[in-house]
Amino acid sequence: QVQVVESGGGLVQAGGSLRLSCAASGSTLTINAIGWYRQGPGKQRELVADISRGGSTKYSESVKGRFTISRDNAKNTVYLQMNSLKPEDTAVYYCHAQSTWYGGYWGQGTQVTVSS
Repeated sequence: QVQVVESGGGLVQAGGSLRLSCAASGSTLTINAIGWYRQGPGKQRELVADISRGGSTKYSESVKGRFTISRDNAKNTVYLQMNSLKPEDTAVYYCHAQSTWYGGYWGQGTQVTVSS
């Protein structure tokens, strides 16, 4: 099976930056993609960005040009660099790992709060 743990959230002023980390463990060789999702107050969970094992990336329109997803295969870690943060980016950010053998796994989430 697979486990994922997020870290790096916090409070930042508008225009600032944060970097989130998602560390995967367990059967990591079965993971074919890892994504970052977020759920703001009163909103549905939405995809922010994801990255495939081959390195292909996808971003939501709301974060293109501001967020960058990357991975360090040696550390089994995926990062989300968030720049030019806006108050509307405030949400709980979740990491999701999709395993070809075991299905999908969610982390516990990390809070990101952007003050205006």
